[in-house]
Amino acid sequence: MTRPLRIGNCSGFYGDRIDAAREMAETGDVDVLCGDYLAELTMLILAKAQAKDPSLGYAKTFLTQVEEVLASCVERGIKIVSNAGGLNPAGLAEAIREVATRLGVDAKVAHVQGDDLRGDLDRIAPAVSGEPVSANAYLGGWGITEALAAGADVVVTGRVTDAALVTGPAAWWHGWARDDVDALAGAVAAGHVIECGPQATGGNYPFLDEITDRRYPGFPIAEVAADGSSVITKPDGTGGLVSVGTVTAQLLYEIGPPAYLGPDVTTHFDTIRLAPDGEHRVAISGVRGSAPPDTLKVALNDVGGHRNTMTLVLTGLDVEAKAAHAEALLFDVLGGRDRFAGVDVRLLRFDHPDAGGNAEATAHLRITVKDPDPKKVGRAFSNATMQLALGGYAGFHTTTPPTDSSAFGVYRPAAVSRDAVTHTVVLPDGTRRGIPDPPTGPQPEKPQVDGVVRGGAQSKGPTQRVPLGTICGARSGDKGGDANIGVWARDDAGAAWLASFLTPERVRALLGPEAADLDVEVFGLPNLRAVNVVVHGLLGDGVASSVRPDPQAKGLGEYLRSRLVDVPEALLGR
Repeated sequence: MTRPLRIGNCSGFYGDRIDAAREMAETGDVDVLCGDYLAELTMLILAKAQAKDPSLGYAKTFLTQVEEVLASCVERGIKIVSNAGGLNPAGLAEAIREVATRLGVDAKVAHVQGDDLRGDLDRIAPAVSGEPVSANAYLGGWGITEALAAGADVVVTGRVTDAALVTGPAAWWHGWARDDVDALAGAVAAGHVIECGPQATGGNYPFLDEITDRRYPGFPIAEVAADGSSVITKPDGTGGLVSVGTVTAQLLYEIGPPAYLGPDVTTHFDTIRLAPDGEHRVAISGVRGSAPPDTLKVALNDVGGHRNTMTLVLTGLDVEAKAAHAEALLFDVLGGRDRFAGVDVRLLRFDHPDAGGNAEATAHLRITVKDPDPKKVGRAFSNATMQLALGGYAGFHTTTPPTDSSAFGVYRPAAVSRDAVTHTVVLPDGTRRGIPDPPTGPQPEKPQVDGVVRGGAQSKGPTQRVPLGTICGARSGDKGGDANIGVWARDDAGAAWLASFLTPERVRALLGPEAADLDVEVFGLPNLRAVNVVVHGLLGDGVASSVRPDPQAKGLGEYLRSRLVDVPEALLGR
């Protein structure tokens, strides 16, 4: 049996810490250095760059990192695997070869392609209207596996799943077959943990009291064994924390039902088990997999139009009256609300009576307009706002000067039949190989109602009204137009109460008016002492078009934790 593969992550998004690659290569003692650069919003950003220069469309920061570590990685036999190719993996592969030539390094570079469907949109179901600027199927890891088996030192891809950056190298290292579903599912779990970098090592973690080393967290490492089990850790001497809690938080990030669909395997997150394995080490075991679906997920990005936002500051008394007056005056100056394709007005209350300082007496009136015509929502809008400076409400000022409009995108999910996608690897010698699909099969039905097996009546006895976060942590994020909130308890008793307490109806009530009419699902993950909440439609057409102050729902979990609820006293003080 081969020893575990040590794979270290050096990027969780396009724009992440540049020196993480060098730090991991020098101190991580890894076999593979991987980096995730692609999100739904990133594909739109790359499409804009490619429209200006067809030779671009990839994550340029990755190229900077490669230049720093390529020589030492090739010398030490560390493989580099990344999805930084974005919309142009072939272009990135060629740019890496140019870097290698300049450095005098003999690096064998391969790339994976076939995810870009813009050339034949008829393959996508349902039929696609318009001309999306990006249309990418989510490929799995087998193209990466083939490239590594052919001797590649560097493998870059387009839109593969984030976890494919782990499943592909692990399948190569351990010689897995396409029907080794449990092993593949274990690698998916490990990949899901490390894909967002330091979010697995103490970053964005709600229980700050548990983190004794407050330095910037080290990036994570997954030690993936031959059976798919793994240990999550980080380089020695780096900051942050790896604990059952930090790993739980990341496992719950941006998921849906417990059956997590992927191109290589369906991973059953309700089978995942976690256990401490020493200082800054957490073991993941017991993960079960089943055959993947016969379709692939597709992410489409359209240019949705143009938008502009101005934020007016309201101070002191009569905030609501001032806001209503300002809104009426502004749209009278502009010629009416109907001139715009979309209008969103939000009064954000930060003020409180008899404030001890000026800033504590302010609220914000945030006005956003959208339209296909950039002139309507450009300076014509923001300059009109400034006409209220002397003719509006008492204390008028804004948070920013007048600005021009900016383009925004619209995200649309879709699906494509596997036989309509040509998953291809281009090997270092230029040979092209088609990648066979794994065996597919029927998918488990989504749990009925909210997916939680209720524990009967809630705990009896006295309660105290405290923030929900007193007994649970949360991590939230975006999945297209939906928001996800993973909520977990610190012990079994808290988990049992949480499973009974956090119903869809209660989630809607706690999240307030913006969720009142939305579809909410709650899924149980008892092995993780957790539930996963999905709020459908909260983010509209995705992050690029959302008008929420928190468009990616990153703070939604912390807001939920802040709400006062009646908690049994028996659960407090543990």
